[in-house]
Amino acid sequence: MSDATATPTRPDLERSLTLWPIVLFGIAYITPFIVLTTFGVFSAVSHGTLAASYAITTVAVLFTAASYGKMARLHPSAGSAYTYTRRVIDDRLGFMVGWATLLDYFFLPMVVWLIGTAYLTAQFPAVPGVVFLIGFIVLTTALNIVGIKLATRANLILIAFEVLILAFFVAFSLRHVIDMNGPGAILSASPFWNAGSTIGAVSAGAALTAYSFIGFDAVSTFAEEAVDPRKTIPRAIILTALVAGVIFVFVAYVVQLVHPSGHFADPDSAPLDIAKTIAGNLFGSIFLATVILAQFAAGIPIQAAGTRLMYAMGRDGVLPHRFFAYVSPRFRTPVLNLLLTGAVGFIAIALSVSTSTSFINFGAFCAFAFVNISVVVAYAKALRAGDRPNPITWALFPLIGLAFILWLFTHLDKAALILGGVWAVIGFCWLVALTRGFKLATPEMDLSEDAEPEPAS
Repeated sequence: MSDATATPTRPDLERSLTLWPIVLFGIAYITPFIVLTTFGVFSAVSHGTLAASYAITTVAVLFTAASYGKMARLHPSAGSAYTYTRRVIDDRLGFMVGWATLLDYFFLPMVVWLIGTAYLTAQFPAVPGVVFLIGFIVLTTALNIVGIKLATRANLILIAFEVLILAFFVAFSLRHVIDMNGPGAILSASPFWNAGSTIGAVSAGAALTAYSFIGFDAVSTFAEEAVDPRKTIPRAIILTALVAGVIFVFVAYVVQLVHPSGHFADPDSAPLDIAKTIAGNLFGSIFLATVILAQFAAGIPIQAAGTRLMYAMGRDGVLPHRFFAYVSPRFRTPVLNLLLTGAVGFIAIALSVSTSTSFINFGAFCAFAFVNISVVVAYAKALRAGDRPNPITWALFPLIGLAFILWLFTHLDKAALILGGVWAVIGFCWLVALTRGFKLATPEMDLSEDAEPEPAS
């Protein structure tokens, strides 16, 4: 065949990414600043022992991260709990895990907007919170309808600025503690356990702090660009969770020293008051501006990722095609999905930050649990096939991770458990309808976030 008629080959992604650049991406994706924006709410629930709550969650996430690493090694081109469950256990169970994952994507923008609204309401109490909420929803949705390329580039600069403000917050906190109580005060057990501590409170705090780790497995999306992905990606997943956990525990420890108790005038915006206490009103204003910019900027890609997931599911027939697969011919964006997530954001009016983050964690815990289960099932299948995987890393560790996740599950907000249960029932009923009572094959979801929408004809 001549060169003129040869079919052009599709260029492959360059395999140039090594371990630490991927880990840095994972940390940026998680956004360490979140430990400050949620500090008041999470500390109140943990009764002033937020460092202990984060430490427990870090351990739980590390065991689960090891399971993600095992699955990433088996399926280097995949990266979701849904895919692992579908391939290793059962496609119908995988569908339900995917449905739980959709819960995170669908409602996460609402939580981001709610946190930003709480801070603005605290600073401007005369303005109804719904005004700020509408502002977040309208601006974010409008930008996503028109396109997000510019905002996505700006996010990298903002994340770097957030890390700088986080460092200043920690430094000012340490100085404040030393000025008030002397150098010895920076070494204290109270952020881990105090007179008002209970196992239940620390556990409830841990169940909430898992929200901060959502996205630690996002580095698996670099499987096709990583050098030796079967080794690099599993290590990157574990290191991302570890580094994030160390940052969260350390920052929570230091800030908890400034405010030893879990009692706040307004937990939703408590860090703003702490910022003013440790460095004055000017730093308080800078901190508030950073929070608002961070919540606004974070809402853009989060909403975009969720709506593109819904578009992919509509395209594949998992969700109604006419609505979810519609793309604006003018903007080439899934306009109806964006408007839907914007409308869902108004649910924030009736929810607290604690309940909403707990609701999000329902979906995350489902995913974490089934990743651990998938590893155990893969181990059992390997034994039946005559292989002898390491029982410590392939059976014991994922079972420990599963036990941690189930324990945290029991400490989620009751309202979140009810809402999560309703979501699961809706998903099961939809699965029954899609498969005509399990007579047809379970449709496969495309959970990739980079599906390029095609405009409606």
